Amino acid sequence: MTRLDRYIFRQLAVALLAVTIGLAALVWLTQSLRFIELVLDRGLSFLVFIELTGLLLPSFFAVILPITTFVVTLFVYVRLSADRELVVMRAAGLSHWRLARPALLLALISVGICYVLALWLVPASQAAFRAWQFEIRNQLAAILVQEGVFSSVGDDLTVYARYRDRDGTLRGILLHDARERGAPVTILAEAGRITPGPNGPRVTLENGERQQIERVPPPAHAPPGTPPTTRLTVLSFSENSVDLARTSRGTGEGGDRYRNAQERTIDELLHPDPADRVPERDLRRFKAEAHQRLATPLNALGFGLVALATALSGQFRRHGGGLRLFTGIAVVIVLLALGLMTGNLAARQNAMIPLIWVNALAPGLLAAWVISGMPGWPRRRIRPAQQGQASGPA
Repeated sequence: MTRLDRYIFRQLAVALLAVTIGLAALVWLTQSLRFIELVLDRGLSFLVFIELTGLLLPSFFAVILPITTFVVTLFVYVRLSADRELVVMRAAGLSHWRLARPALLLALISVGICYVLALWLVPASQAAFRAWQFEIRNQLAAILVQEGVFSSVGDDLTVYARYRDRDGTLRGILLHDARERGAPVTILAEAGRITPGPNGPRVTLENGERQQIERVPPPAHAPPGTPPTTRLTVLSFSENSVDLARTSRGTGEGGDRYRNAQERTIDELLHPDPADRVPERDLRRFKAEAHQRLATPLNALGFGLVALATALSGQFRRHGGGLRLFTGIAVVIVLLALGLMTGNLAARQNAMIPLIWVNALAPGLLAAWVISGMPGWPRRRIRPAQQGQASGPA
């Protein structure tokens, strides 16, 4: 690497580091606000909050790094052009590809980091994050139930206790259980106690009433199109128990947590264990996720080449070149939108998976062709008369 390459690469690397960390911190701050309730409302320590939200950072970096590679490359080369440094370098006989060498090195480093994130760090951090989140919402339900507060245990179970005795007995309990779709249950009890169970904590209720709304299908002699009716079933009990750890979402057989595509490795996505009994819809999603992980890191190189094609294929002035800049930024925005669209299409129909690779490879190849001077592109020839007019009188 020559001194000139080191000069450009140093500016690119410092800017990429600063912009990526700053943007990731901003995204982390906005996304972590939804976990503040774990600290404020549910009594967990601030250290747990930091560790839990810190597991989201690898996925943020995997998404942000290709974008910041484009932004930094475009900014640095446009600034070099505006300061006439690129003019001097071209006058010294340096070609576009020679000028682009530091940015290409930086883009390749970004591709390597993105592959490490996509193939290793992101699945591991997502698995740890969801396991910890599942434990907080379900296995630690005993500490989440507070007196005088409607405590949500998962997405479909709410528990309220008017107060708690010194021995841990809950008084004046209301429990709303919507885990059985179409048949929510509301339980009112005088007292209850949270005890350990085989699948996690459970609450044993005493002297209460169980109310359940059920949908009753119309009788056989009813006219066609008659909607079903609802029926309220009320049952009084002296003792009843409800499992707080069992939730209807995110669990498999036996109460085991079902792992989604983001938590699985490439091998698990392409060759899932038959014992998991993965639905056909998720099998298509797993295959699309595997190809997206293998193809998406190439966006860092493709976006870097788009930035180079934008900055090196035209002349930028201090007060001009805005249209070319806008075009380069618009191209990347369109590519990001196409990436989301192709990912969703491939997850629904695996025949669309080649579009993921086209979206990852085509922009870089097209930008490289532009940097090379668009060889083979028909050029307008200047007629002799026009050439004479262009030269003007001697």
